Amino acid sequence: MASEPKTRPTDASVEDFIAAVENPVRRADAEVVCAMLAEVTGEKPVMWGPSIIGFGSYPGPTGDWPIAGFSPRKAQTVLYIVGFKGQEALLARLGKHSVSVACLYVKKLADVDLDVLRQIAEASVADTRARYPAC
Repeated sequence: MASEPKTRPTDASVEDFIAAVENPVRRADAEVVCAMLAEVTGEKPVMWGPSIIGFGSYPGPTGDWPIAGFSPRKAQTVLYIVGFKGQEALLARLGKHSVSVACLYVKKLADVDLDVLRQIAEASVADTRARYPAC
């Protein structure tokens, strides 16, 4: 049996977390991403662990995980919205970014097309909800 993930929802304030982001560009970007993911998912933002803002949840193979989420880190904003079939075409149109298995990294939102970012978020959320109908 897989161990439970350490990252779980908390009662910490999302607003306080975003307000405490030191870099003013990253803080402003976090406000935009938070509003966008709330609209796309129809879920309220919740702190998952000390540094991830998540929206909704689904029962993944290692325990519950946000349907979509992000973290405004020092070097860049990490979005947990990739890993769906057909993402390559959207990512090619996004602008300056990098990706890993399930993460999209953006240094600043000014470097990307926000309409494409929203399309990526919408496609990721739809894919997750299709694979995990309980969420």
